[in-house]
Amino acid sequence: MKNTGLSAGMMLAFAAYASFSISDAYSKLLAGRIDPFEVAFFGGVFGLLLIPFVRGKNESYRDLFVVRQPMMWLVRALSTFAATAASVEAFMLLPMPEAFSLIFLMPLFVTILSVVLLREKVSTLGWLSVIVGFIGVLIVLRPGLRALQFGHLCALIAAVANAVGVIAYRMSGPNTPRLSMFSSSLCGPLLGNGALMVAHAGWPQGATIWMFLFGYGFLAALGQLLMMLAATRATASAIALPQYSQMLWAVAFSFYVFHEPLDGWTFVGIAVIIASGLFKWAYPRLSGRMAFLRRQTVAQPL
Repeated sequence: MKNTGLSAGMMLAFAAYASFSISDAYSKLLAGRIDPFEVAFFGGVFGLLLIPFVRGKNESYRDLFVVRQPMMWLVRALSTFAATAASVEAFMLLPMPEAFSLIFLMPLFVTILSVVLLREKVSTLGWLSVIVGFIGVLIVLRPGLRALQFGHLCALIAAVANAVGVIAYRMSGPNTPRLSMFSSSLCGPLLGNGALMVAHAGWPQGATIWMFLFGYGFLAALGQLLMMLAATRATASAIALPQYSQMLWAVAFSFYVFHEPLDGWTFVGIAVIIASGLFKWAYPRLSGRMAFLRRQTVAQPL
């Protein structure tokens, strides 16, 4: 990993999550205008435009068609297909903060899968963070006090599928070409959503529809590219932290674009979700700093 500065990596991550959030808003703008599977399919089509920028310095375009670990490639393709289809449906049916709150359960599923499949050890702080985040989701949704819809199930499926994709990336190893990884994330939505949209889809009509489709697909792929760049400039924990900025985007879009009312409990739940991530990121650094100060104090002569 290049040591080019933590701030550069975090700024790239903020830009990536902004791209993802705006992309999700475009998919929501297409609600009622076009089939969700068709939205996800054309998202993959416009994502092809970024292939030249994804290619590594020593990679060939032939790596797009190289499948070195067929099982992991297939898992990545299927998980990306499920995540894109389910998230498009979720954002079409739900207010953005509600959809994001469920999609933010991904760290919980990643933690569980990493323990079961990768035999990784998770600290007590790690478990505490995901549990507090889950409590925040419950505050936002308040099951039992309000009806859960099909959109909530879709957001949950998206969270699980994204978590499976993360585990598949880890199991692929560091030597898998970036183009091979990117091709799996494109082939899944293109083939899966392409097959499912046949029965209901029609050719998109109007410049507005095409603009929204382009915005959804291109920005989603741009977010993936920015995350790849961020990963070369900062640690995984550092680039994960800006993900919580998506909640701010979601609230802004809900108010100013979609005019969806949000109650006070929704904001409380969002605050709990964000606090769980901030605490997990900040606590080790504060503990390390305090331990260093204590050692300095002990070492100083009286």
